[in-house]
Amino acid sequence: MPTLVIMAAGIGSRYGGLKQIDPIGPGGEIVIDYSIYDAIQAGFSRIVFIIRRDTEQAFREKIGRSVENRVDTAYVFQDMDFLPKGFAVPAGRTKPWGTAHAVLCSRDAVKENFGVINADDFYGRTSFKLLCDFLKQGGQSRPVMEYCLIGYIINNTLSEHGHVARGVCQAGPDGLLRTIDERTKIVRRDGKIQYTEDDKTWVTVSPETLVSMNMWGFTPGVLAEIEARFPVFLKANINNPKAEFFLPTVAGQLVDEKKAAVKVIPTPEKWYGITYKEDKPIVQNAVRAMVERGLYPARLWR
Repeated sequence: MPTLVIMAAGIGSRYGGLKQIDPIGPGGEIVIDYSIYDAIQAGFSRIVFIIRRDTEQAFREKIGRSVENRVDTAYVFQDMDFLPKGFAVPAGRTKPWGTAHAVLCSRDAVKENFGVINADDFYGRTSFKLLCDFLKQGGQSRPVMEYCLIGYIINNTLSEHGHVARGVCQAGPDGLLRTIDERTKIVRRDGKIQYTEDDKTWVTVSPETLVSMNMWGFTPGVLAEIEARFPVFLKANINNPKAEFFLPTVAGQLVDEKKAAVKVIPTPEKWYGITYKEDKPIVQNAVRAMVERGLYPARLWR
């Protein structure tokens, strides 16, 4: 049965600690609670949390203890000094090494097909079912490694209160990923969805465009590929204190090298997140409506 890897090393960083994380559910639940609940309902049998050492105790108390008796649970740490031999953390480097590095930190805890998500995104029940179903049979039908990416309709992922960054996906007629282009400033503008790279030229995209919200499905072989590519990244970026080693970069390289095929699986779910403080009541109201429809209990971990 598949494992779900949750990248939670940064979950408390913008609040100064886990205790300040915004509750969105009627029982004080936070976004990650709903992801775990949905994952269990969808059929994931194991949860691996990627966290920071300095938040371990608070994380276990606030989040871990709610789920440890419901599903097999493991914890791994994303340490800045988790580096290949011959490398050291550069002076002045405070930024984490990125999502691909986070997943690499879980290599000893993952032995089966696995999904990867962000800790602070609300993905929706259907998305977890699509991901889990793929992982139960994924990686078997092609001569190359077979992965998946859950694709969200861009119109379902925007904030009404400012711009967002999204990985815009291009897939072929066969549904396989061709490219992901990171667009860092996407916004509704003049009744259209547009992005800009220079604050001058605006490009319109279809509201049906699929984007990545960092919900991936992998076979364990990807860990060796990430490990092999990390030193290459470090050599090229060791003097850049803000450079990050991203999962979409690795996936894109593997597609280009014809080592992997990434199936883009569209989801009808609406993504929710608190990008801006004004987003919080929107997310709370959405969760309340789901509770009223019976999708979630009023107290998730009763």
